[in-house]
Amino acid sequence: MKADQVSRYARHLVLKEIGGPGQQALLGAKIAIVGAGGLGGPAGLYLAAAGIGHITLIDDDVVDASNLQRQVQFVHTDIGMPKAVVMGDTLRDLNPDVTVSHHVTRLDETNAQDLLGEHGIIIDGVDSFETRYVINDAALALKTPLISGALGRWNGQVAAFASDGSGPCYRCFVPNIPPDAPTCEAVGVVGALAGTIGSIMALEAIKIITGAGEPLLGRLYLYDGLSGTGRTVSLKRDPECPAC
Repeated sequence: MKADQVSRYARHLVLKEIGGPGQQALLGAKIAIVGAGGLGGPAGLYLAAAGIGHITLIDDDVVDASNLQRQVQFVHTDIGMPKAVVMGDTLRDLNPDVTVSHHVTRLDETNAQDLLGEHGIIIDGVDSFETRYVINDAALALKTPLISGALGRWNGQVAAFASDGSGPCYRCFVPNIPPDAPTCEAVGVVGALAGTIGSIMALEAIKIITGAGEPLLGRLYLYDGLSGTGRTVSLKRDPECPAC
């Protein structure tokens, strides 16, 4: 490890759960983030700061004024610019150790495996159930761990899936798209909640890569921002799941 890296990652190096081997694992990791918005933004910022060697951003949206209340990776002058491009530049400026690639495109069945292949972890930060299913199915086909987050109003959740057949997948958890599923646009969301849940997603990725602690694989963490409380529940594999 270079001298400047020893200085940059000093707080990781003194952690017995990470140390030198763990930091080397982070520097050698490759993570795909689908969705460069409220969840993908804070997750990406903390993963880049942690020294993830390669981060791929996938998002076809542009920055809107309504995003700035919670998507702290953007500033006012970014309005109208492609999110993946702007966030990519931000992550490169944050840490020169990180290689960032971006795809200004919508992930779907035709490109998912090509875009997500050769990554060690997939971060699902989208707000579309259809796209979440596409991500889940690609993760299963690629046998790549998946971390999925969601939020609305004052509540958020994070789950992780091994995607190797050893536990449940996202479709086991949500087998069908909920009817009239609320969106943040319709019901609102407090901005700081996005930072909380996105940061937990980054933390779970770091744990998986370094082998630290107990990742949320096969478990769901539920956070209530109004009460400041959280709880974790186990997820069961559905023997009739159409995906896994």
